[in-house]
Amino acid sequence: MGGTPVGPPGTPPPVERIKAQAYALGFDLAGIARLGPAGTFPAFERWLSKGRSGEMAWLRRDAALRKDTRLPHRGARSAVVVALDYGGRQPAGTLARYARGRDYHAVMKERLHALLRWIGDETGTRVSGRPYVDTGPILERDLARLAGLGWFGKNTMLINPKRGSFLFLGALFVDLELDADPPFAEEHCGTCTRCIEACPTSAIGDEGVLDATRCISYLTIEKRGEIPMEWRRSIGALVYGCDICQDVCPWNVRFASEARDPDLTTGSLEDSPDPVALLRMDANGFQRRFGGTAVTRAGRQGLSRNAAIALGNRGAPGDAEALGECLAEEPDPVVRAHAAWALGTIGTPDALETLRMRAAGERDEGVLREMEIALTEASARTR
Repeated sequence: MGGTPVGPPGTPPPVERIKAQAYALGFDLAGIARLGPAGTFPAFERWLSKGRSGEMAWLRRDAALRKDTRLPHRGARSAVVVALDYGGRQPAGTLARYARGRDYHAVMKERLHALLRWIGDETGTRVSGRPYVDTGPILERDLARLAGLGWFGKNTMLINPKRGSFLFLGALFVDLELDADPPFAEEHCGTCTRCIEACPTSAIGDEGVLDATRCISYLTIEKRGEIPMEWRRSIGALVYGCDICQDVCPWNVRFASEARDPDLTTGSLEDSPDPVALLRMDANGFQRRFGGTAVTRAGRQGLSRNAAIALGNRGAPGDAEALGECLAEEPDPVVRAHAAWALGTIGTPDALETLRMRAAGERDEGVLREMEIALTEASARTR
């Protein structure tokens, strides 16, 4: 709660009190960063120029604003940078841990708005500020490192030496000159390469640069349309996101905690939803089950597409019935195309007969192409 200003109107509270209030609001880490040129921007530009951002066009569209953290919110001079631990001890599953609770964007923004109101009350005057939670043209990891919260791991995640990397990052930009924390200057990955070796699609380069176009999180969440065939087998059973590079990190093995925040755990989703149920889910069912969570980012079509891949990789003959229904009833051709791939991958006589029967009534050229490839490859395997 705000109280009587500690100095003349316009005097901000000491940064230790600001950070204490951030902890009181439920954040697990807090630090102060001075705004200015973003140190990682040149690397970000190189990453974009090499096409590693894939279809995430907003990264290129807003690139100029990321060059200097004073640009997104005019007049801002400092940022209160926070992290919220979403837990890494829950069972591994086909749904990434971060997406199993309430959408973190809403949770963190509500708390950062509350922190802004508190700072205004304590300052005794209106404070111009704006919260950012993975939605603005900000290089959040750069700010978090400047605020002393951690270093960049080889998997590109921010790693805190006491909590690991299962962290949501956010920042409150304010037009106040606050005393900044010392930047986190050291790097503690050493010679460890477990994240690089564990990545199923080799998305993490030796230089610690992520190729998003190969990353399973990108493919199952941000990628629209068809997922390239070369990566479908590597996706395995994952239907939304991927925690593999975090699961193998020694800092998480040692320091990851249980998910405790009630906003992230109350009514949380199961860790491995049934892919058949996901494939059969209509728009209303999707909204009932996943509304208010980060899973809405993929959309009903994206999640159904991912479920079809998971069924193909599972290879259970009994799943052919649901995949056949999908080819007959699913309005989205991208989902039907992946169902066709899955039937071909299962490859039993019944699955292939279903594929041939549905091909007779299919009119979409893309789906027909997938059906033809699936049947051809299945035939080659039986020779």
